[in-house]
Amino acid sequence: MTLPKIDWENVFSLSVSPWEIVLRGTLMYLALFALLRVIPRRQAGTLGITDLLLVTLLADAAQNGMAGGYKSIPDGILLVTTIISWNYALDWLAFKSDWMRRLIEPAPLTLVKNGRLQHKHMRQELITKDELMGQLREQGILNLEDVAEARIENDGHVSVIKTKDAKGQ
Repeated sequence: MTLPKIDWENVFSLSVSPWEIVLRGTLMYLALFALLRVIPRRQAGTLGITDLLLVTLLADAAQNGMAGGYKSIPDGILLVTTIISWNYALDWLAFKSDWMRRLIEPAPLTLVKNGRLQHKHMRQELITKDELMGQLREQGILNLEDVAEARIENDGHVSVIKTKDAKGQ
């Protein structure tokens, strides 16, 4: 049994200009970031089957745009490094600058105020009353009247402040 011949030069040498890889990775990362920034936050807080499918399809669709025709390991490492670097850079900018944080991370949005649903905000985030009530039940709240304020945070999770009259306080 003979082993197939491996072209080590192709495996370990750059097959595409490094600047092209960085440019492609940068443009695709920033384009995907901009597109995903407009998705309602409730999608970020959970990972359902449609979310998993979206991530898989995005990865596949973006791969060709980012990779071009690369074939070597250094090409792949450079592309992954570019994507990770942009992710770190945006996180760092959001940490250092209030203006960038507001641009990158949406502000919390009030869904319930003093026991009353904020329908406009719920429509904006595509959250039904049933979904919101499920989130409240997970936090031990059965009645809207027990909620002083409930907000959807920038990561898609719902935070709740109970009223002083709520049971358990």
